Amino acid sequence: MHPPPPAADAMDFSQNSLFGYMEDLQELTIIERPVRRSLKTPEEIERLTVDEDLSDIERAVYLLSAGQDIQGTSVIANLPFLVRQNPAETLRRVLPKVREVLHVAGVEMQSTAAVSFRTILQEESVSIHTYAHSFLQVILLHLEHRDAGVSNAWLETLLSVIEVLPKETLKHEILNPLVSKAQLSQTVQSRLVSCKILGKMTNKFDAHTIKREILPLVKSLCQDVEYEVRSCMCRQLENIAQGIGTELTKSVVLPELIELSRDEGSSVRLAAFETLVNLLDVFDTDDRSQTILPLVKSFCEKSFKADESILISLSFHLGKLCHGLYGIFTPDQHLRFLEFYKKLCTLGLQQENGHNENQIPPQILEQEKKYISVRKNCAYNFPAMIVFVDPKNFHMELYSTFFCLCHDPEVPVRYTIAICFYEVSKLLNSGVYLIHKELITLLQDESLEVLDALIDHLPEILELMSTGGESSVQENKLSSLPDLIPALTAAEQRAAASLKWRTHEKLLQKYACLPHIISSDQIYYRFLQRMFTIVMTNNVLPVQKAASRTLCIFLRYNRKQEQRHEVIQKLIEQLGQGKSYWNRLRFLDTCEFIIEIFSKSFFCKYFFLPTIELTHDPVANVRMKLCYLLPKVKSTLKIPADKHLLQQLEMCVRKLLCQEKDKDVLAIVKRTVLELDRMEMSMDAFQKKFYEKDLLDQEKEREELLLMEMEQLEKEKQQSDGRPMSEKSFEKKRRDTKTPTTLPKSIPISVPGPSGTSTPSTSKEIKKSKLIRSQSFNNQAFHAKYGNLDKCANKSSTVGYTPSVSGLGKTSVVSLTDDSFRTRNACSAPTTFTPTASLPGTSRGTGNSVDPKSSGSKETPPRKATLLFPSLSVSRLTVHVAHSILL
Repeated sequence: MHPPPPAADAMDFSQNSLFGYMEDLQELTIIERPVRRSLKTPEEIERLTVDEDLSDIERAVYLLSAGQDIQGTSVIANLPFLVRQNPAETLRRVLPKVREVLHVAGVEMQSTAAVSFRTILQEESVSIHTYAHSFLQVILLHLEHRDAGVSNAWLETLLSVIEVLPKETLKHEILNPLVSKAQLSQTVQSRLVSCKILGKMTNKFDAHTIKREILPLVKSLCQDVEYEVRSCMCRQLENIAQGIGTELTKSVVLPELIELSRDEGSSVRLAAFETLVNLLDVFDTDDRSQTILPLVKSFCEKSFKADESILISLSFHLGKLCHGLYGIFTPDQHLRFLEFYKKLCTLGLQQENGHNENQIPPQILEQEKKYISVRKNCAYNFPAMIVFVDPKNFHMELYSTFFCLCHDPEVPVRYTIAICFYEVSKLLNSGVYLIHKELITLLQDESLEVLDALIDHLPEILELMSTGGESSVQENKLSSLPDLIPALTAAEQRAAASLKWRTHEKLLQKYACLPHIISSDQIYYRFLQRMFTIVMTNNVLPVQKAASRTLCIFLRYNRKQEQRHEVIQKLIEQLGQGKSYWNRLRFLDTCEFIIEIFSKSFFCKYFFLPTIELTHDPVANVRMKLCYLLPKVKSTLKIPADKHLLQQLEMCVRKLLCQEKDKDVLAIVKRTVLELDRMEMSMDAFQKKFYEKDLLDQEKEREELLLMEMEQLEKEKQQSDGRPMSEKSFEKKRRDTKTPTTLPKSIPISVPGPSGTSTPSTSKEIKKSKLIRSQSFNNQAFHAKYGNLDKCANKSSTVGYTPSVSGLGKTSVVSLTDDSFRTRNACSAPTTFTPTASLPGTSRGTGNSVDPKSSGSKETPPRKATLLFPSLSVSRLTVHVAHSILL
């Protein structure tokens, strides 16, 4: 779409408008004047100049002594580097200057020093003993800085130091002074710091020291007169409980938590509740049922009357709470907690009205935001609540709540439930069909954030939907969910129409799972053509590549020969031979994916010649990209069956090296020639060096052959049964009148030569056994994780053979009427040929040489250029040719 033409007044060059432009220019000059006056004077520049001959240590000392604040801050920020470079001199000369400067330093320099000290500790540039001797006192000195941000920065550094300091140093340098710092006579800031230090130090000492020296301080701070101190100490009780053990926790920590849960301050009660929830695993069943459960019930009953912030915390911890108390609830208590959760899931929805937000008071808006947070937390805890009620009772107890969360008017709530959708599906197992409609709802959600959250686990969700949650794979193509395909296509179109191309890319990548979810025809008519359109027309390169890879996977598992040939023809004609160089670049990307996903024989049969023909492309970028791809192209060849293809590859590389005029392409060609020369060719027979790769490729080829056999046997079975033509068969027959069943003329292939004398068996028993074997493969190939395709290129484990299908090798292919996936032959057809053209060739298994003239390629090499030594490497040939040209 072209942008709308500019308005008439936007292009007005009348005298009045020109005067207006002049006034604007004058305003700009006025704005610029203060900038010029703010430049440094020569005297100031002289003061900021440092002698270049000074070493790093000397320069740091000079800047800390006579420099400005910004220079001193730069030196302190660079302190970790100085310690790494020269620790002894830095500690002897620079660190004393840093101590002096920090006494009068501002906020920025103090914060920078705290971060630098922590970095030095983390990098272990000096020993712990040296660090404690040089840096610890500086950290403790500035711990109670009047600025809260600076104080917190130094506290974070001290807490990191506490983790590595030895016990004796902790006791003398930190614990002993802490006794006086935690007294009521000290400032609130000092007591807050003491709370956090105590929480960090507890697990560093033995139980006797904790009971004698630390627990009295903990009790004193839990009873502090300031609610901030009580709340801070309460949140540290979890760390303290983990350090003192179960017995002391029950006798010391639990009574303090009970008392704090009844505190007059709401923040203290909230801290006590959250600490109790986090410590549920520490307490035994009696403590949970007799002490904690009554406190939780009281807290829940009073939550609606208290501040909404308590509701937010309660809704967030409700799943963990129900899990921790599971088993001690009476049926009545179980029902009450479930009803409480349902009430939280709809909190605030009853107050929805049609008023404009500008007309709502700010207090109401703030309350609604808190209610949204509560419902969002409920969505987060939904999987835990399924466990709480038992998945068998989901439909009766929680389905209506799940429906409300999926249709919540607020995006954050739907986003959270979309994230949890996969967990919900796993928990429901065989009952996953109950949430089919909610899956469609979230796929059709107007917010792309919700869609983005859902598609993270879309393949796993669809697999659970297709198999009904059962572990055994079944041929269930989601027939009970007819709205899935329209929802998936609408989701892709909505993502494509937005500016969030990453969501679009991720969605296209996840669509690669569809071959083991829906039928091949559904993919062909509803998705495959769309993937091709995206590759051709989309303007975002990652999106195009994602669509191209998914298109290759769709082609890999397509079960109709005519459909495959049509897609291959489109790829070659509209991409490989397209008018736009951008499309030809995408063709090379597609070829790279084909090499990864398909067998070597498939690539050589259909895409080898169209790929190397791009060496004559008029655009340098296409030739350059092809050069990067050539090593992978060569890796698909096997000697001696593909000797003629290797000769054509060598000829193309030789032409590139001799005729290339673009210097960048020529440099890449030279590097590619060296890489091709270092490559070792695969042989028809298995080699130890390439055993795993060859075995994996043979497995791919076997699967491709079985796909062809499945199609043939299903046709024969349908004909032998004499079934009436179904709607799909009628539609296929109607398409057959439009789509030719022969191979498209423009697809260069390797045509097999005369077969042996073996003929296909016509016995019904053999056909039946083949059909059973093919159906068995269907259950394995189509329901395997699509992610396995990503590992094909770099799979390191040895692929085992299945004895039951070992007979489906090259000898069994001869019995098939379809030759589209036969073993590779040793001859290539021309790029364009007539149906009556003779296509001589030999099977890949034979080693007969072929006259290059009989190959019928576009550029038939002269007989003088025919390689006398086919095994000669590419680089040696090109060096000889280049040398002769230079002479």
